[in-house]
Amino acid sequence: MKYLHTMVRVADLDASLDFYCAKLGLVEVSRAENPGGRFTLVFLCAPGDREAALAAKAPMVELTYNWDPEDYQGGRNFGHLAYAVDDIYATCQRLADGGVTINRPPRDGHMAFVRSPDGISIELLQAGPRKEPAEPWASMPNTGAW
Repeated sequence: MKYLHTMVRVADLDASLDFYCAKLGLVEVSRAENPGGRFTLVFLCAPGDREAALAAKAPMVELTYNWDPEDYQGGRNFGHLAYAVDDIYATCQRLADGGVTINRPPRDGHMAFVRSPDGISIELLQAGPRKEPAEPWASMPNTGAW
């Protein structure tokens, strides 16, 4: 397992970048605009992690700016922790066998979500190429929120 990023939703991207970059000292590694989903993702890292972040896309903070205004309550601005795993299916099976609900099953062979006992959303991403869709995951529905 490898730590990838922590996602935080922000209400004002410019003010957030001023805080995280100009004041805190993080550096922007990449940015993605998604007009269809109406959001912008900005990935930041500590200056000492820049080479690792560029090479391995980790460790970073992901700022998610949703273009449509939203009042974030109850910690909704904190999105998720993300980890790359060697085998998404084996990891999800181990978690399920341990009593963990797979909120977003890895139907695509690439991504799954689970929640911690405190409700923190954790994204699991297949390291390397996607696996071929496989049962029981391919037809498993989402459970709860992720």
